[in-house]
Amino acid sequence: MALVSLVVGVALIALVAFALVGLSARNQPATVGRRGLSPAAGTAVAGLCLAASALIVGYGLYVIVS
Repeated sequence: MALVSLVVGVALIALVAFALVGLSARNQPATVGRRGLSPAAGTAVAGLCLAASALIVGYGLYVIVS
């Protein structure tokens, strides 16, 4: 059980970190030949990562309450 908690904790932190990276793509000026995420893709990645984080937290609360 402790191993599952450790893995889920690390996964949750990684998802939030990827969401922050995705949101940071919105603040960079568009330059020719720039590599990385476009603002639209960054927003989509951030939304998906935050939604997955919310689902993990919600499931954890469900397990605690039930």
